[in-house]
Formats: sequence, C-alpha cells, structure tokens
Amino acid sequence: MNNRPGMMLVGREFPVEGAMLQVGMTAPDFQLTANNWSTKSLSHYAGKVKILSIVPSLDTRVCSAQTHRFNQEAADLGDNIVILTVSADLPYAQARWCGAEGVERVETLSDHKTMSFASAYGVHVVDLRITQRAAFVLDQNNVVQYAEYVPVIGDEVHFDAVLEKARSLV
Repeated sequence: MNNRPGMMLVGREFPVEGAMLQVGMTAPDFQLTANNWSTKSLSHYAGKVKILSIVPSLDTRVCSAQTHRFNQEAADLGDNIVILTVSADLPYAQARWCGAEGVERVETLSDHKTMSFASAYGVHVVDLRITQRAAFVLDQNNVVQYAEYVPVIGDEVHFDAVLEKARSLV
C-alpha cells in the first residue's frame, strides 16, 4: 500500500493499492481477460491510441453511463483510437451486459483473475476487490498522455478532456 488518498464510497474511504500513473510514464503492460476468455495485452492494440475507461462494475448506474458514453463517442473517433473498459466483473457478466445494453464499439476486459492490472495502474480497491473509477489515454507507444483518478465512486470522469486528448494524438 501507499499513502495516497483512497476511494470514497457511501461516506467511507477505502484504500487503493498501487502507485498512481503520471503523464509521461510508459504504461505497464497487462494481461486482461476478454469476453471470450482470451487474454489481451497492450500488444494487441499496437499502433493505436488507447482510451482506458476503468469502472468498478458495469452493473452500476455511473459505470453503465460511462461505458455508454464512450461507446457512443467511439463512432466518431475512427480506427486509430480504441476504447477499452476495464473492471473486475467476470467476462460472462461483461458479455451479458454489453449484449443487453447494445454496447458494441467499446471492448470490455476483465481483471477478475489476478487484479494485477488494478495494482499496476493504481486502481485496486483491495477491501472491495474492485477497480477505482479512472481514465487513461495512452499514445501509440503506450506512453501515458492523460491520467485521471476519480476519488468518489459516484463521480464521473471528465469525458471531454479524455476525448480531446485522444483526438489530439492521431
């Protein structure tokens, strides 16, 4: 653990594991599980700008809204930008949710197996075994160009800032 602020949920602060990523750092590689149970890493998105939308669980109001918003925006971003939504939800649950909600432009990935992504990206809420809401933009070389950690679970990311940064990189 580190001494960084935790995540607030219903007036209680939960510690978050992992150092916060900073702009200019090379993003840690990851091994995340896709909805078809295949393993995905940064190399699967080589040469693309990556928006990483981190949510505690797709089955919550704000996380659902965040994923819907990025899915809607993806239509206008072109083929050089990919949007990845990461949570600790099981791939079955992610696939079910995407199907039920009509989300097709955002790729959902799960960190449920090891929570190693969550720890490496500084979003691991250990006591709840979920990910803290956050957004990152990585350039084509996986350098962090935007990093936002949302300390209150019910607050949203700054969509316009995320999208503006991603667009400026292509």
